[in-house]
Amino acid sequence: MPSPFYSLSMLRLDGTTQPLSDYAGKVILVVNTASQCGFTGQYAGLEKLYQTYVDRGLIILGVPCNQFGAQEPGSESEIASFCQLHYDVQFPMFAKTQVNGARAHPLYVYLKAAAPGVWGTQAIKWNFTKFLVDRRGEVVARFSPMTQPNKLAESIEQLL
Repeated sequence: MPSPFYSLSMLRLDGTTQPLSDYAGKVILVVNTASQCGFTGQYAGLEKLYQTYVDRGLIILGVPCNQFGAQEPGSESEIASFCQLHYDVQFPMFAKTQVNGARAHPLYVYLKAAAPGVWGTQAIKWNFTKFLVDRRGEVVARFSPMTQPNKLAESIEQLL
């Protein structure tokens, strides 16, 4: 039975719909991002991970979110410009998305249920929370915003 992950789709920054089934068979790192956050510099590390492993099957999905301290106030075009200008982001970036609450995107409902945080809490605590998904679409790990992207290399290697 296919993973529920692959039944979902999301809007890209350019407004097109991206079926997540297009990433079937890939190792996926899903990260809620923000351009005005103390962790924003992680874009550089995420891009480095992406460039290191994309040819081996890693996809990083950047999911901007404005639910934490209003640290992603820009429009989709402003987010795209920021990511390109400051970090030369090449991995797929998506439209601003809610990750918590009644309007949380179904992707985040699935990710949080599959990999709860500390003490079983499902809420995303802050920007740059990371979820690692294996080639079958199963969530295998959740990493805190404080986990630097380079610390994920070993976990990614094990899935590639």
